[in-house]
This record gives sequence, structure tokens and C-alpha cells, in this order.
Amino acid sequence: MKLLIPTLFCLSSLLFADSAKPNVIYILADDLGYGELGCYGQTKIKTPNIDQLSAGGMRFTRHYSGAPVCAPSRGVLLTGKQLSKAFVRNNREHKPEGQAPIPEAGITLAKIFKDQGYATGAFGKWGLGYPGSSSDPKALSFDTFYGYNCQRVAHSFYPPHMWSNDEKIIINEKPVPGHWKKAVGPDFDFSQFYAKNYAPDLILEQALKFISDNKDKPFFAYVPFVEPHLAMHPPHSWVDFYPKEWDQPKKSYNANYLPHLRPRAGYAAMISDLDEHVGSIMSLLKELKLDEKTLVIFSSDNGASHCIEVDHKFFNSNKGLRGLKGSVYEGGLRVPMIAHWPKKIKAGQVSSHVSGFVDVMATMCELLNSDVPESSDGVSFLPELLGGKQKPQPVLAWEFQGYGGQQAIILDGRWKGVRQNLLPRGKKKTSRVPQWELYDLNKDSFEKNDLAKQMPEMVDRIHKAMMANRNESEKFHMPLASQ
Repeated sequence: MKLLIPTLFCLSSLLFADSAKPNVIYILADDLGYGELGCYGQTKIKTPNIDQLSAGGMRFTRHYSGAPVCAPSRGVLLTGKQLSKAFVRNNREHKPEGQAPIPEAGITLAKIFKDQGYATGAFGKWGLGYPGSSSDPKALSFDTFYGYNCQRVAHSFYPPHMWSNDEKIIINEKPVPGHWKKAVGPDFDFSQFYAKNYAPDLILEQALKFISDNKDKPFFAYVPFVEPHLAMHPPHSWVDFYPKEWDQPKKSYNANYLPHLRPRAGYAAMISDLDEHVGSIMSLLKELKLDEKTLVIFSSDNGASHCIEVDHKFFNSNKGLRGLKGSVYEGGLRVPMIAHWPKKIKAGQVSSHVSGFVDVMATMCELLNSDVPESSDGVSFLPELLGGKQKPQPVLAWEFQGYGGQQAIILDGRWKGVRQNLLPRGKKKTSRVPQWELYDLNKDSFEKNDLAKQMPEMVDRIHKAMMANRNESEKFHMPLASQ
């Protein structure tokens, strides 16, 4: 086992000197871009509750998701393994419902808490193993789960069912599919895209119930909300809140998921509805007098969507960063992260500390004064949260089988290498090994200036570091990735 150094034990001892173990709530948005919150510079979409969370705590400007798409990103968060060493390295379906499971997850984030006597609950989108598999919520040490097991089912906010632990609960007798394969005109009956029960509200209700039920003992709540992932199913009240001038009438409406008469307003409405859910959680904590006893972390699983329904240019969704969801450039991986804990985390702070999902487990281990599992690749950022001296994260590494096969690595928080087309198909199929691109993120966060030809020694260092921080994957194999 990796033991925490003595100074870190002292830090945890100070935390618990005058209080019981803190509660932890980790809220995860789905496909929320780096620039889609007011506290990160967004000017069009209203997010007052999350902005208030930021104002009362610490906002990170260099935090990285576990992967550029849903399932593998969540896998990194819950196992503490770099994507380049993880089992799940892409989204992969399991029929009839669910995603590819992790065969042996080992010590997980929830188990860290459960072993310390915490109640553990997950509420929202799972996407990491079909019901009854080796990595469904129960197998990963969550006492309670409510939400979508399958991320494909989560493409609809009016689905046929939710899962409550091992039980399938029918919530809509007339569910709405998440995809619509044909264009429609403005006279189309868009009301058919709404049903009786709106899943995000049911998820929030169960998350709030879990907090209330466990108010007198320590709890860990993992709340992976589904918004603003498509399909676009926003409440009408939020759509009407945004200017009608944003969306000019069209002769036909087309979409990868569901079309919307007012797609810009609709997308903003989804984020504002998410913000309202965060506000409900924070209001309950205050009502129960748990706000000063609870560390709340908010983040997103990857960058903003690239689908045609989302006008990311209009919203400047990734704040000028290169790439979107599915890309290992900054726009696909750099995500908002806010930490809030009154009287422990100083209000109004902005941190440029480089960290990622892979570091969350190590951070929670230090918080709980417990050993960090040997399987973890993370570095605790708790000192940064509490104003102490922070150990840097020496390497962040991603090996992603999707979107043609990609690798990315960040060394010393500054030097970033990117390789693409590691799994070429069809006419692109080749045995030629793709070359590394090199970027100095300290000077070029938008990744416009490739320095690979100018700095071959650094490229060599990047390559060797990637090879040292990866292992082969039988299920998500990319032959060119090891060359």
C-alpha cells in the first residue's frame, strides 16, 4: 500500500480536531464545456447557483477529466487509474442495456468511504457496467443507486424506466426516444417529445432524500447528473427565460438526437436547469446545517458536445480551447472544477494547479486519513484546497480508443504531447506510426503552435513518458499505440 507522508497525516488530523468526518458530495455534469458557466466567463447562460458555489470556494482553471467521453471518464474517477492504464478506454455497448463492465475494479472511490463507515449513494447516469455486472453501482461499493444504468437510455430525459438499486422502475408508460432520424418543419407537434416524468427531477429527488436520510452520519454522495447531454429536453420555463431572438425560425429542423424549435435557448435551459439542481442540494445542506460539514465538488465528465444541436461557437462553450467532446486536445479534456467547504476552503480562490479525475481518489484518501491504494495513479490536491504546500502532478496520461484512436500526455503541468489516428480504419488504414504533436501549455493553451519539429528532445521525453505510463489493453487494443 502507498502510505501518505507524515505531514499529510498531520493535515488530516487538524481537519478532524474539532469536528466529525466531513460529508462529501461529488456532482458531475455531462458534456458541460469549460466555458459554459458564468464563473468561467460565460455571458449568455445563467448559472447563479454554481457561480455562488465558486465564489464561496475554489475554482480550478487546469483540471482534467478522465477521458473525452462518458464511460471511460467515469471509470478513471471511480478507480483512480489513468486512462492509459484503465480497463475501459472507450464507450462500448452491452446489450440489451448497459456498457462494458470493469472485470476487477479493485478498491474504488466509494469503497474508500464505505470502509470508513460512510453511507454511499450514487444518483444519475452510471454507464460503467450493466445491471448485475462486476462494475454496477453495488459492485463498486455504493449502498444506494437511483438513475440510469445505461448511458444510451440516458439519451432521453423521458425514458421508460430508472433503476433503483437492482430494481427496474417504470416511470413513463409512453417514453420519448432520445433520437429522431428525420427533419421536421416548424408545424411539427414538438409536444410529443415530452412525457409525464422528467428523469432529472426524479434523480434530484432521490439525491436529496439520501442526504436527508443520512444527515446524522457521514455520507458520500456521487451525483452524476445527465444535463446538458443531449437529447434536448429542457423545461419550458427555462426555455422561455432566454431571448426569442437567439433562434430564428427555420423551414426544417434536423438533429442527431431530437430537434428543438429553439435549440440555443433549449441548450441554455438545460444548463440552467442543472444549475437549479445544484442550488437545491446546497439549500438542503444549509437547511440541515450540514453546509460547514460538507465538501462539495462540482465538475464535468468531458468537454462540450460537437453535435449539430449545440451551437458551441455561439456560447463559446470551450472558451477558445481546441477541440470538443471526443478530442484529447484541451477542449475535450479540460473541464470546470469547483470545490466548496465553508471555513475549510477559503472563499473566492482561483487555482491554476494542474489536476484531474485521476487525483480525486488520492485526495479523498488524504481527507479521510487512509492509505492510498497501490492501484491509484493520483496525487492528492487536498493541500491546494486547504491553502497548504501542493505536490505537483508529474504526469497525466490518456489512451483513448475512440475517434480514430488517440493518446495525450501532460508532463510537469506544461508540456503536452498528442498523437492521433492510432486506430485507422477503412481508407485511412496504415501501418505508419503517427507522429507526436507538442505544445507548451504555459504559453499556448489553445494548442495552435506545434513545437515537435523544434524540440525533438522534448518529443522523445514525451514518448518515453507515455510508454512508461501505459499498459496494453486486450479489449481496447490499438496496435500503433505501443510504437
